[in-house]
Amino acid sequence: MISQHIIDSLARLNVVIIIPTYNNHKTLNRVIDNVLPYQTPVIVVNDGSTDSTSAILKNYGNRLKVISFARNQGKGMALRAGFAEAKKLGFGYAITIDSDGQHYPSDIPVFVEELEKAKHPILLIGSRNMTHDSVPKKSSFGNRFSNFWFWFETGIKLTDTQSGFRAYPLRSIPNKFYTKKFEFEIDVIVRTAWNGVEVKNVPIQVLYDPNERVSHFRPFKDFTRISILNTVLVFLTFFYILPRNFFRSFKKKSLDKFVKENVFGSEDSPAKKATSIALGVFMGIAPVWGFQTALVITLAVFLRLNKVLAFAFSNISLPPMIPFIIYASLLVGGLVLPAESTFHWRQISFETIQLHLVQYVIGSLVLALSMALLIGFGCYAFFKTKANNTISAD
Repeated sequence: MISQHIIDSLARLNVVIIIPTYNNHKTLNRVIDNVLPYQTPVIVVNDGSTDSTSAILKNYGNRLKVISFARNQGKGMALRAGFAEAKKLGFGYAITIDSDGQHYPSDIPVFVEELEKAKHPILLIGSRNMTHDSVPKKSSFGNRFSNFWFWFETGIKLTDTQSGFRAYPLRSIPNKFYTKKFEFEIDVIVRTAWNGVEVKNVPIQVLYDPNERVSHFRPFKDFTRISILNTVLVFLTFFYILPRNFFRSFKKKSLDKFVKENVFGSEDSPAKKATSIALGVFMGIAPVWGFQTALVITLAVFLRLNKVLAFAFSNISLPPMIPFIIYASLLVGGLVLPAESTFHWRQISFETIQLHLVQYVIGSLVLALSMALLIGFGCYAFFKTKANNTISAD
């Protein structure tokens, strides 16, 4: 028996239920029959089914909004069509549920209760018990694989990232999508998380009935597509998302606040602060022009160093300093690998670098390492002395 409170909450939250389906005639009736009693609008996307799906949907008349594809286009395209229709109709949230019978519509109140508690837009993913005896081993492995990459790309730890039973905040998901098949469900949650939307699991039941369930997942093709997508997402994480997030937080700090919080007020050890500064100096001098910000922030994140200090000191290569750094790099490179000509800092140009590229690369790396060690050890001595003086004063 569905409580009136849940029905009222679905209406208040402006929720639509979307059911993508492709050749699931054995279970489609049961899913729809168990969803309709919630008295909230239902959109079914018939993704080019070739079984009796069309006839089944006709029996429901105007109780369903049906979108039909002439041929199968993939689950991602089905969801995209459902989202577009839901947005056009003005809904705030869309609860998606697969039509293969693995999900229990009786778990819809779990999503509703969580949405009611949320103060901001939130994307909910049903977390299945993947250790259940009925769950295929390949599904359990695929889920762990997906969970890892989602954490790697967003920093959010989830127990289930592949469940199709979800609640999407329609106004907070991306407006444009580029994936069409099963990989879409990874694409949309990663990019929604990148937009600052909370992504969270809620517990749900699961049923894998081998006599009823029809899976359209193609192990080789779909796993390959998912792997390619994760490769692109990881690249974007390193070279766009991490630097973007850092700059957003860095811009909020004044110079005075920066020094107080990240130099003197930071709880990091003297060694950690000095290593962060050394990394920044190294990346600021090393021949990685154009990529130094992305690289230094990414390395600081994965080495668990002070990102702000590392970034600040990587700016040793600000435009006024660049000619001197290049000149010093060429001189050092000339000592390691003698050049036939001499250099003068007033004559430094890109043509000079091209003519003496080997000396420049070698020299800049040696100079970067030397300055990183020199400044790093100097800062360590300074921070250590200051820390000892603070302890003595106490």
